[in-house]
Amino acid sequence: MNDKLQWDPGTLIYPLPAVMVSCGQDATSYNIITIAWTGTICTQPAMCYISVRPERHSYKLIKNSGEFVINLSTMQLARATDWCGVKSGRDFDKFKEMNLTPRKGEKVLAPIIVESPVNIECKVKEIHELGVHHMFISEVVHIQATEKYMNPATGKFELSGSQPISYMHGSYYEMGKRIGKFGYSVEKKRKKKSRPKE
Repeated sequence: MNDKLQWDPGTLIYPLPAVMVSCGQDATSYNIITIAWTGTICTQPAMCYISVRPERHSYKLIKNSGEFVINLSTMQLARATDWCGVKSGRDFDKFKEMNLTPRKGEKVLAPIIVESPVNIECKVKEIHELGVHHMFISEVVHIQATEKYMNPATGKFELSGSQPISYMHGSYYEMGKRIGKFGYSVEKKRKKKSRPKE
């Protein structure tokens, strides 16, 4: 019995991060575009990608400057994330409309979104014209992270505390509960020491 539906090729790798990508080289050109087609492609050097339609206002800003910032989004930023994806920077100052704070990156001219818990500064290495989207393959040149999500007891950055959101089938979702860690399936369980008999 075949219980699999047969479909034509499509984009069904979900869920994906919903991020706000900021770009522009000065305050007069700063803009934000919401992206779900994004991800990590290499660890060393740290590299990632975003895919953008050429007709989007941000496309030329990123192509001309060769840089952008990926700003991770949260439950608190969900409305701004959606709004920046449906409105055009040709018509609106998105930072002003969504009460977001721009600040020039440390290694790029593009602004970070201060309210985002993680700002990933990127420089474009290659552009691949794939079809309706063009892929910007980029090197991560700097990261800024909100200090309050550092756990002083463990020394680890705990992004889950910021309530990050994801995107799936046209909708936004909050993260679920933690179910394991990398390598848990092969981790040896410690034997409990039996208490000595009295």
